[in-house]
Amino acid sequence: MSEQLFTALEGGSITTPKGFTSGGLHCGLKKTDRNDLAAILCEVPATAAAVYTTNVFQAAPLKVTRESLADGTLQAIVVNSGNANACTGGQGEADAYEMRAAAARALGVKEQDVAVASTGVIGELLKMECVRGGIAALPEKLDGGSAGAEEFCQAILTTDLVKKESCVEVLVGGVTVTIAGAAKGSGMIHPNMATMLGFMTTDAAIAGEDLLRLLRTATNTTFNMITVDGDTSTNDMLVTMASGLAGNEPLTRLHPDWDAFAAAFTHVCRVLAKAIARDGEGATKLIEVQISGAVHDEAAAAIAKTVVGSSLVKSAIFGADANWGRVIAAVGRAGVPVSPENVNIALGDIAVLKGSRPVAFDEEKALHYLQKSDTVLITVALSDGDGQATAWGCDLTYDYVRINAAYRT
Repeated sequence: MSEQLFTALEGGSITTPKGFTSGGLHCGLKKTDRNDLAAILCEVPATAAAVYTTNVFQAAPLKVTRESLADGTLQAIVVNSGNANACTGGQGEADAYEMRAAAARALGVKEQDVAVASTGVIGELLKMECVRGGIAALPEKLDGGSAGAEEFCQAILTTDLVKKESCVEVLVGGVTVTIAGAAKGSGMIHPNMATMLGFMTTDAAIAGEDLLRLLRTATNTTFNMITVDGDTSTNDMLVTMASGLAGNEPLTRLHPDWDAFAAAFTHVCRVLAKAIARDGEGATKLIEVQISGAVHDEAAAAIAKTVVGSSLVKSAIFGADANWGRVIAAVGRAGVPVSPENVNIALGDIAVLKGSRPVAFDEEKALHYLQKSDTVLITVALSDGDGQATAWGCDLTYDYVRINAAYRT
């Protein structure tokens, strides 16, 4: 997709689209004084859509959000970190519903128009006395500028080291439309729907069915193409809200500017997805795997995710070892048809395999590339068709084990 179709906004945030405010605060769910409760509010009921984890153990907030989105509209999202409210039984569901009701009262919107999201430790009940007090204090924290967006982004983080944001502008019928997003995710990352927690806002006027279809399509080529550790969370959710306040003629797939809007929307998803992969727990490098020549795009996607998710590939990248054997082994076990006689592999611009035969390459050059590059590119060219896909992940380091060995403590 050509980036000439839209313009990235430096310093833009989820509150840049018209009609949105956000904010966050510390209510006591986290042991530190970091923000752990936040909200996004739209000044009007917004067209909305969401995608959710395919993990069969789905956290209570997902049930509540599905119900709120039954009519395709939302006006607010309340989110906490520090506790996933997952696998918490009937009490967990009751707490999620109470969060929705409390947020509706505090923000002055209909209860049915509030989504709920949570992230953190699985299997522990929420400290509802903290949540109640925090939600009551949220309205005075909401802001339409960068300050509110910053507080929101900080509130949704768990083991993340950095916030993840993206914002773009695109012309729709001569009217400037803005699309923005914020996300969190660092560990338990192998989405089978979306990202760990992601929130997108736009001031576009857009048909609800088309917004949901676009969200699903964009998710499949972005958030569903990242992995850190191969684990799909119980709480994964990506929610988008469209205020319609830009004043554009309502968008549908038949609109002449649909492709430009879709490209801009997908760009925001891709930036957030890559930021999550780059911020993988303990990671030092982003790994990008590009597959071409597969039997179809779905096969290419399966191969790309298998390669980027391989613990051996990830370990080799961390150790700056140009061990292409680990790459081709992952290609061969991806579970899709591959002709093994004619495969090309390269690390950056260093060819290591041509026609399925080893290529003599400069080991020192490869070592330098793997050690010094912030992003390591692995390209695999097959000879089976026109299928192509790109996936993103990160290296596997000692720190990943350290962080997850003591996640609860």
